[in-house]
Amino acid sequence: MPVDLQLDRRQFLKATSGGVAAMAVPVGLTQFANAADAEKPMIVDTHMHVWADDPKRYPFPHPYSADFKEPMHPGTVEMLIEDMDKYGCTHAVLVQVIFHGWDNTYIADCVKRYPDRLRAHGLIDPTDPKVADKLEYWMKEHGLHGMRFSPIYYKEGQHGGDAWLDADETHKLWNKAAELDAVLNFFISPPQLPKLETMVKAHPDVRIIIDHYSQMDLGQPDPEPDFQRLLHMAKYPNVWVKVTELSSVSKSKVYPFEDAYPYVKRVYEAFGPDRLLFGTGYPGSAREAYNRPTLGEEIVLIRDKMPFFSKEDSAKVLGLNAAELWNLKPLA
Repeated sequence: MPVDLQLDRRQFLKATSGGVAAMAVPVGLTQFANAADAEKPMIVDTHMHVWADDPKRYPFPHPYSADFKEPMHPGTVEMLIEDMDKYGCTHAVLVQVIFHGWDNTYIADCVKRYPDRLRAHGLIDPTDPKVADKLEYWMKEHGLHGMRFSPIYYKEGQHGGDAWLDADETHKLWNKAAELDAVLNFFISPPQLPKLETMVKAHPDVRIIIDHYSQMDLGQPDPEPDFQRLLHMAKYPNVWVKVTELSSVSKSKVYPFEDAYPYVKRVYEAFGPDRLLFGTGYPGSAREAYNRPTLGEEIVLIRDKMPFFSKEDSAKVLGLNAAELWNLKPLA
């Protein structure tokens, strides 16, 4: 999958290559029809993008595209909560969408509205000399719980390059993260993982999450070198991996993405069930617009489809691990 992206990467794919191949996604998951009435286990979607529908109050200062006006599809927090209630998802971690740039006000306000159900990771400019201060500002003044950084957008010299990832001055950011007990997640390509490793080794108290299997491309002629870079990170106990985006990582792009299972199993064997996290991406109808499975289908994928996950493993991946990371409590 291309990673040289200026806009949201799904929009980029649609604009330049017609998007990913159509997925054969089943519909009508009857096991979720009465989710609100059933006993609900803790299910935490750790990777949820939402965006506002009021650009005057919450503008869209896309940092990588001066021409960006507004998203093509709606994706509000109201849509998310409706989706969560429909499928029995108890909690979610909001990850700032690139549309809103470095202004994390919308997701901060979302958490204030749903403090028992939501956590939030913002975006801050990694090249800003005051990036550590910005981390403290958003966490202390606005109640965010961590930050996402996207080295993948700086790959191969883009936007000034990714030297910031392991630069000497970046240690200030990581020291501040340790002080604030922040969780940091990274949208990062496999060749950039050695730079991340430098920081992980130097800051063993900072909890790190690698998004989307490091955006592995399992359709490339030989994914093994990239895959080994990801597996290598399992040696560090402060590193977690999101079991997310099989719809773009897998070669087939066809639900339930069985061609990717051998790779998921190897990640599971390397990191163990305690350091894997469930996540999806978009709320409600935005899923269909971006050619994604429903939230219910994503839950089924982890709970029922992965043959190597025990019942206990699935419970950890779907929610218990996230509850520990973000101090989430079962809903009353």
